Amino acid sequence: MNYRIDENAGEPAYIQLYRLLVKDIESGIYPPDTKLPSKRTIAGEVGVSLITAEHALALLCDEGYVEARQRSGYFVIYHEGDFLRGSVETAGTVLPPVLPQPAHSGSEFPYTVLARTMRKVLLDYGDRILVKSPNHGCPELRNEICRYLARSRGITVKPQQVIIGSGAEYLYGLIAQLMGKDTIFAIEKPCYDKIPKVYEAMGICCDALSLTPEGIATAELERTKARVLHVTPFHSFPTGISVGISKKKEYLHWASERKGIIIEDNYDSEMTVSRKAEDTLFSMAEDVQVIYINTFSKTIAPSMRIGYLLLPEALTGSFNETLGFYSCTVPLFEQYVLAQLLQSGDFERHVNRVRRKKRKT
Repeated sequence: MNYRIDENAGEPAYIQLYRLLVKDIESGIYPPDTKLPSKRTIAGEVGVSLITAEHALALLCDEGYVEARQRSGYFVIYHEGDFLRGSVETAGTVLPPVLPQPAHSGSEFPYTVLARTMRKVLLDYGDRILVKSPNHGCPELRNEICRYLARSRGITVKPQQVIIGSGAEYLYGLIAQLMGKDTIFAIEKPCYDKIPKVYEAMGICCDALSLTPEGIATAELERTKARVLHVTPFHSFPTGISVGISKKKEYLHWASERKGIIIEDNYDSEMTVSRKAEDTLFSMAEDVQVIYINTFSKTIAPSMRIGYLLLPEALTGSFNETLGFYSCTVPLFEQYVLAQLLQSGDFERHVNRVRRKKRKT
């Protein structure tokens, strides 16, 4: 195991080790069903602590590259062919139980921090909060979202690719208008019930594709005539299903084959218990157009009706031409507050605190 960890790389050792193991798994050095070296062997050969090796292996499990088998070790479950021909999926596959609709976000964002930030914005901006927002959102918030995504999610975008809106339903409506009424949307079955309701209200035809515990069934993806695929890769509501790396690649391959578009609805992804942020379809896409949606309703409060979508650069021109006239539906005051929470680090400290708490439960 000829791995080298760079202490000056600016990236934690366990993330570097994780990436090196992923490279070897994807290249076939560790084929499917192969047992990885033990964590003690990895730690000894690479020259890292046992805890570092454990963290790297835990990330591999989270991402669907390996699985831990009791008293046997870690075995590779990643198949390169999974996203080309699909794994065997039977019609009688049992889904996880449907999760109840939460009465509140459960994120418990500190009210004192929010109140302090609001007071600071009032003092710093004064009567500027009364001005009409730019159509796509204020530059302060769009810039901070870009910086946040770059450091926390590995997503690199320009501010002009960021569109601010009042929650996911509003953003679904924008996407429906951008795609046009003649487009067929493939959606998960079951899914958040407002997704098909918004699309169908806009005149879009929705094709519901059955979910398995691994994600949308391969046979369903092959069957549909849709060219737009709306998926929730992490913690899909109401099933709680999160898809692994093989299924994510299958989605991207599906879109590439039919020159389609993927809508990645990542509303709950910040609250993963993984020590590494979930890999997004948006960041993985190379020759595929992925529209990314997220909101702050789960991470701050349901009353914080602020969401954003990221457009691939290829779609920014058509979006501005078709929908650029829409006014932003989020007041400037709330945009400035959120921008300050991102800039100060209060938002990320809160997310990390919640994630640590979840790991202990």
